[in-house]
Amino acid sequence: MLEDATRAFIADATGNQPSDETLWLAALTHGSTGEKNNYERLEFLGDRVLGLVVAEWLYQTSAEPEGQLSQRLNALVSRAMCAQIARQIGLGPHMRLGKQARDDGGVDSDNILGDVIEALIGACFTERGFAGGRDMVRKLWADAMQGKTGKRKHPKSALQEWAAGNRRRMPEYRLVERAGPDHASQFTVEVSVHNVGSAQATASSKQDAETMAAEEFMRKFA
Repeated sequence: MLEDATRAFIADATGNQPSDETLWLAALTHGSTGEKNNYERLEFLGDRVLGLVVAEWLYQTSAEPEGQLSQRLNALVSRAMCAQIARQIGLGPHMRLGKQARDDGGVDSDNILGDVIEALIGACFTERGFAGGRDMVRKLWADAMQGKTGKRKHPKSALQEWAAGNRRRMPEYRLVERAGPDHASQFTVEVSVHNVGSAQATASSKQDAETMAAEEFMRKFA
């Protein structure tokens, strides 16, 4: 079933030898192979496990307010981060792809790498329960958690990520007022997200007012 190198890879990534080899094969199998038993359902499960584990981890280890926790969570579970970790552990050669997907560069695709690592988390959860899934995520995401991922992000970028992560429309910025003489103008900007709310801020430049409005929005609603 599993090749020796792949079995050793799974054991190293998860901390335990795989038991149900059919399960782990499915987690590594892309739909381009034509096999019905592929990673899609396990990826669906693993995505949720990853989000919960990282959310719990952030809650336990950080005193940041909810808005900043959400910002870090979105960055840590993003497709780019999942793909980065997949590359770090050498996942690519163990994925099972159809010829066309492989010829198209699927072995180094952010989407496929991210999906497969989430499918492996789903397989780990299925075989070993939440504790096993948590152990796997904490092992693989340790460096990212200790680093600066998701920290000190520009307020406008943080608001955009928050909106995307919560399936909201992108923020819209509107100049409400410009007051004062040219050498000392004051700009009032409003930022709004559809069906969420709006926030305003005033500064000596339009750019600074937008940044401050985004900060105020995150403070109020994120």
